[in-house]
Amino acid sequence: MKSVLEVLKATTVYFQKHEIESPRLNIEHLLAHVLQRRRMDLYLEFDRPLSDKELEPLRDLVKRRASGEPLQHLLGSVDFLGRKFLCDKRALIPRPETEQLAEMLLQECQSAQRIVDVGTGSGVLALSLAAGLPGAQVEAVDFSAEALSLARENAAQLGLADRVLFHQGDLLDPVSGVFDLVVANLPYIPRSEIPGLSREVQHDPTAALDGGPVGTELILRLLEQCPEKLAGLLALEIGLDQGPELQARLEALGFRNIRLLPDYQGHSRFLLASYG
Repeated sequence: MKSVLEVLKATTVYFQKHEIESPRLNIEHLLAHVLQRRRMDLYLEFDRPLSDKELEPLRDLVKRRASGEPLQHLLGSVDFLGRKFLCDKRALIPRPETEQLAEMLLQECQSAQRIVDVGTGSGVLALSLAAGLPGAQVEAVDFSAEALSLARENAAQLGLADRVLFHQGDLLDPVSGVFDLVVANLPYIPRSEIPGLSREVQHDPTAALDGGPVGTELILRLLEQCPEKLAGLLALEIGLDQGPELQARLEALGFRNIRLLPDYQGHSRFLLASYG
């Protein structure tokens, strides 16, 4: 029988050959998942022998990861602002940039009373804001019924089902009234670039990636809707090089205090503006 350390070392080499990013970290997560341990607990069990019963499910997960299936799908969950969210092929895997946006809004929007998350996907933004801003009324919209089913499951397992009202529909069409905060992480990848994305990203729903021929079509349509339903802050996660076009449109629509902010990698990723 192989020990925990032997399995970690051998699989790290296997993942390296298959060009898996962070190979050692990946196998640590998978092995901890199979053994139902915390990842850091593995360091206390390096010499522990692993039985065939334990290795059998691990072998399947390792093969699927080597083929490009995302780690988050294999684990069935993802950590986001200290909470564990269910994660599968029904919605986009939450990115670190979206987590940064949520942190930013939790600091800036303490007084927000009505919030809507447009294109909620798995619900990470809406649910994180609901948890962090208990005085706010939070609503969430998505065109995809499958994504909304995942978001509702996340709301239930986090004990937030009574805090977020979910709607199926197009952008702001399903909601009424005026909001203090409109936040959106809409698809922003130009359609022609999708076939060239990584193997892992190809497992995300195409509809969650496809921003149209240029990439900004959905975002521009949202901007046009905001003047009727926003009296406060608009917060967007956008693609690289999309800032100038969207800033110009915000100015033309009468938005003020327009800010283009960088992510942790220094890329212009977030666009914030006030209206009303």
